[in-house]
This record gives sequence, structure tokens and C-alpha cells, in this order.
Amino acid sequence: MLKSLVLFLFVTVICTAFAQDPWVNLGSKKVNFGLDRDVIHVSYRDNALSAIKILVNNGALNMHKCTVYFENGGQQEVELRHNFAKDSNSRVIDLKGNKRNIDRIEFWYDTKDAANRKAEVEVWGRK
Repeated sequence: MLKSLVLFLFVTVICTAFAQDPWVNLGSKKVNFGLDRDVIHVSYRDNALSAIKILVNNGALNMHKCTVYFENGGQQEVELRHNFAKDSNSRVIDLKGNKRNIDRIEFWYDTKDAANRKAEVEVWGRK
């Protein structure tokens, strides 16, 4: 009986640890065609974040750069210079300093999708 209880508790703790995803969705934006800039306002405030990653869905996108603006007034420029294929993502981008609360993320891009599909940019943060 004691072995069963210990095994049950062990499995419960392991499952709970794996169920807690360290990545949270910070927001998304459907982008326009051509050369443009957009802002994703971040409403997530539960935990400070240590990194971000960018996902591009539904269409291709040429990302030039993004700027992460923190709640404390600081900012971090991220030079991406990356051509995102449809349904692709960026590398993990570590945030400078300790874990930070993000206010907004501004990004500059251009699109030329021959299939006439607007890309959607999602930004995810790592707790």
C-alpha cells in the first residue's frame, strides 16, 4: 500500500512538472503586405520573462528587426534579418538583464507573398 502511494505521488509530481509549459503567448498580429511596422502590446504580467521567440504563420515574412520595450522604461533592440518561411519560428532570443516584464514589442518587416496570404506574427515569452 505504501509503495503504491509513493509511486502515485512520484508520477503526479513528474506529470505536473512536465505540464507546466515555460512558454506563454504574449500576443499576435496579422501583418500587411509590403514594408511596414507593427506593435504587439503585451498584457501578460504574471511572471517576469527571460527570453522570447517569434513564430510566423499562414504566410512568409522578411523580418528586419524588433525592439522589446520593458515596463521599467528600458528597451532591447534585436537585429533579426531573417526570412521566415510560412509556419516557421525564430531562434530563442535571450532578454538582457534579469527576468523582465515586457510592455510591448515593435517589429519592422516586409512581405511579398505570391499566394496573397497575410502572415500572422506570434510572440512567445519564456518564464
